[in-house]
Amino acid sequence: MAKKLYLLLVLCFVATAAMAETRTDRIAWKNELRVGWGDQLFESLMWHNPTSIITTMPASWQKTYHENYSHNQHIWVEYQRRFNRWFGLGAMMDMSEVGWNDVTRDGTGAELSRSDRKYFYNVVIMPTVRFTYFHHPNVNLYSGLGLGVDINGGTEANAKGQKTDIGAAFNLTVFGVSANYKRFFCSFDLGGMFALKNKDTIFMASSRMLNVGLGVRF
Repeated sequence: MAKKLYLLLVLCFVATAAMAETRTDRIAWKNELRVGWGDQLFESLMWHNPTSIITTMPASWQKTYHENYSHNQHIWVEYQRRFNRWFGLGAMMDMSEVGWNDVTRDGTGAELSRSDRKYFYNVVIMPTVRFTYFHHPNVNLYSGLGLGVDINGGTEANAKGQKTDIGAAFNLTVFGVSANYKRFFCSFDLGGMFALKNKDTIFMASSRMLNVGLGVRF
């Protein structure tokens, strides 16, 4: 699913680039569309393969482990509208996924059964603001904020038996830099994304700390 959505985003980006005007004055470009990738450092630390398998118990003893984790990273798309040299307003959608298998083993460590793939995903939708504090014909430096909702779902159910939860999401760009050639640019953001339903249900914390993106201005 994530790969299909990412392909759709890339196609939208290419189509927008093809329709963009060929102006050379970067300041005249009010709109910006970019797609990118973000790390899953938080998810990798929280959800990972077991550090050890018990092998010293009787064969009749059983335990189920979470194994074979896969981390499909963050794929995102963002639109921004620049209102003046320093302020922009837009919206962002971010998607990520973590998968694993439930593996039941006996006391000697031998595998008894393995589940079909388990997974959870997070889809974040939020308005964003950006503050650009350094301008150059080919380089911009900026910071930004975002506040919205996180849709968390997958194969697992919560305490109420629901497989989908909704919580608040917050994104902070402490430092961002973009380098452009005419209307095309690449970007690097340093910050973090947070999402939670309450103090006991945390979906993300300092996730997506590093982001790289490709974009077009028009």
